[in-house]
Order: sequence, then C-alpha cells, then structure tokens
Amino acid sequence: MDVLTDNLSLYGQGLWGTVQLTLLAGALSLALGVLIAGFRVSPVKALRAFGTGWVTVLRNTPLTLLFFAALLGLPRFGVVLPFTVFAVLALGAYTSAFICEAVRAGINTVPTGQGEAARSLGMSFRQTLSLVVLPQAARSVISPIGSTLIALAKNSAIAGSFSVTELLGTYKPLGERGFSVIWSFVWIAVGYLIVTLALAGIFGLLERRFGVPR
Repeated sequence: MDVLTDNLSLYGQGLWGTVQLTLLAGALSLALGVLIAGFRVSPVKALRAFGTGWVTVLRNTPLTLLFFAALLGLPRFGVVLPFTVFAVLALGAYTSAFICEAVRAGINTVPTGQGEAARSLGMSFRQTLSLVVLPQAARSVISPIGSTLIALAKNSAIAGSFSVTELLGTYKPLGERGFSVIWSFVWIAVGYLIVTLALAGIFGLLERRFGVPR
C-alpha cells in the first residue's frame, strides 16, 4: 500500500495522462472512423479505394510501428509537435480503422429501402448517409465501438515508451525509488481497471438507452 500512498501524485499524473490520451485519441478515431466508413460505402470509386486502403494498412500495421512513424517520421517532413500530440495521432489513426469497420457493419444492418426512399425524395448521398442511415446504424454499433475504445485505453500504454506521460510509464520512476515492482504494477493495473470499467459503464448505459432492443 505504501507504493500508492507515497506516490499518489505520480500515479495521479499517470492516470490523468491515460485518460487524456483515451479521450483525445478516442474523439479523433470516432471522427475519422465515421468519415472513412462513409468513404467505404460511397458511390465514388476513388473514395471507396481510399477507405479500403486506409483500413487495410492500419489494421495490419503494428501499433508500435505507427508510433515510430509518427514520432520519428513526421519530423523529417517538418512536422514538429509535442510527443503527446504524436501519440494521439498514432492512436487515433490506428483505432479509426476498427471504428470504421464497426460503423460499416452497422450501416449494412440498415434496410436498403431506407436509402432508396431517401434518394427518391431527392436527397444526396451525403444527406442520406448523415440524416437517414447513420442515425439508425448508430444504435447497433454502440457495443462494438465501446469495446474498441476500451482497447484504445489499454493500447495507450505504448505511449509511455515514447516519453509521453501515462499510467504504465510510472513504473520506471517507482523502480528508481526502490519500490516493489510487483506492487507498482498491481496499482497500475488497478488504474487501467478504473478507466476501462468507467468506459464499459458509460457504453453500457448508452446501449440500454439508445441500443437496439433485444
């Protein structure tokens, strides 16, 4: 217990760093994921090809490699940003591929007649997707999106290896201070459990309120 009480501020900083990464990267991944899902079902061939390429590349690329590409590759092109921003970009882009596929699966559950009816009223593809299809699809994708964001919270641990303040990275200064490695990791695990259970609770409430009745 001493490892927690004696280093409460350190754990607090790490926990807050993990929460920030999860919220920022989660927001980015949701925005990108919905956009790329729209590309995947677009009648424009070039957009479909871009969406397919985005998902294929990111889903099959190790997240650590994306971190290296963001933190070491982008500065070579003159893009110099704080490490935290690079971490958010890497996490958000990676997770967006999984969000995209969840949203696309939800779009496929919407009866085709809904889109045909909207088009018969003179609505464009963008209007049909944003006003008719996505609101219905959203009800069926709450649970998979929640699971994806929970995975994002755990994936954020990789950022600690790139000088970004987050929960897992607290084990290094704790080890330097002579605290037990086992108990350090126990309290780190508790911190991740708090974050993931909070996300699970939020999406559980959303699913009960807005999800498709079972």
